[in-house]
Amino acid sequence: MYPFAKHPPARPSSQTKRASPLWPISLIGLALTLLWDASGLDLWVMAQLGSSHGFALQHNWWLEAVLHDGARLLAWGVLAGLALMVWRPIGLFRQLPRRQRAEMLLGTLLALLLISTLKHHSLSSCPWDLQQFGGVAAYRSHWAWGLPDGGPGKCFPGGHASAAFAFLAVPLSLLASERTTHRHTGWWCLAGVLLAGIVLGTTQTLRGAHYPSHSLWTALICWTVALLNHLICRAFPQKTFLRQP
Repeated sequence: MYPFAKHPPARPSSQTKRASPLWPISLIGLALTLLWDASGLDLWVMAQLGSSHGFALQHNWWLEAVLHDGARLLAWGVLAGLALMVWRPIGLFRQLPRRQRAEMLLGTLLALLLISTLKHHSLSSCPWDLQQFGGVAAYRSHWAWGLPDGGPGKCFPGGHASAAFAFLAVPLSLLASERTTHRHTGWWCLAGVLLAGIVLGTTQTLRGAHYPSHSLWTALICWTVALLNHLICRAFPQKTFLRQP
């Protein structure tokens, strides 16, 4: 039946029939972020939460001590665990090639580094620094590049939300897997990371630290970094990356 081949051609696996959802997710995220930016609702939302005396929830114990300080420490612990999984995998990670595990870690680190760099060079001040909330800054859109607002700046995009959204590299890699079980896990992992990011971003909005758009842009930037990192990592042959254990 196959005179010129030693083995019959392999049939397409059911695990590879479904197209990867990475690009649709990217487009949906971009559309939602741009729509919110165009709505101009950032300042309106903050006006509902603050007054000329500042933000009542700025030093709320649950928001500041638990969901800000505590969540940040937890994120560092998760990052350390993810790094450990590259060389000493357990559970699901033992089913993944080392290159894929390293891709997850690298994507997370790159996202954290980029968000931190953008914040460091940002001229946008936080809501609690605005004059209408007891500060000294005048409101400027984060698109007003090169135009200082009279405040300390260094507030765009949302840094605290990146403590969750930076880990989008993990579910993204799973969603791109050829194995159905891994993709199913990826959807659950994606939901968990998004939920954590929304909680952390909302925490900072309630405290007056960030506009909602800051967290949206953080999510979009982290996803884009993870996607580009995934495409670049998959472009290299396995042997040029990291040796399999």
